[in-house]
Amino acid sequence: MPDSPLAPPDLPAGEHGAEQPDEGYRGPARLTVAGAEHPVEVDLRGHFQPIDGKYHWYGRIAADSGLADLLQGKRAKGALRTPYGESEGELADPDLWHRYRITGTGRPPFPVGEEQGEAAPRGRAGGAGDGQG
Repeated sequence: MPDSPLAPPDLPAGEHGAEQPDEGYRGPARLTVAGAEHPVEVDLRGHFQPIDGKYHWYGRIAADSGLADLLQGKRAKGALRTPYGESEGELADPDLWHRYRITGTGRPPFPVGEEQGEAAPRGRAGGAGDGQG
């Protein structure tokens, strides 16, 4: 349905009108919410916010009927794991195409800054005592 005016936008990462390119990740992930794990596709971005001194990451989870049935349009907290790490986030605001928005602060589940040049995916991101600093 790409010619439909109601089709979700299909913009490559970084082509969303921002003057500064955001860091991000697009691809497969595992979402754990309400005790259940779901394989999902995500499109994530993020940036450092100097006002509060934190890294803010956000994005959309591709439409998933199991996730939609579980959450039924409600907010939920969950853990999102990519090949680069895992971070806690909040799911909310499903759009017209049933894609949930996910947001988080702190270390994101994708490489940022100089880490983007690293070739190998890493383990869990942002956990206390995980040896990553």
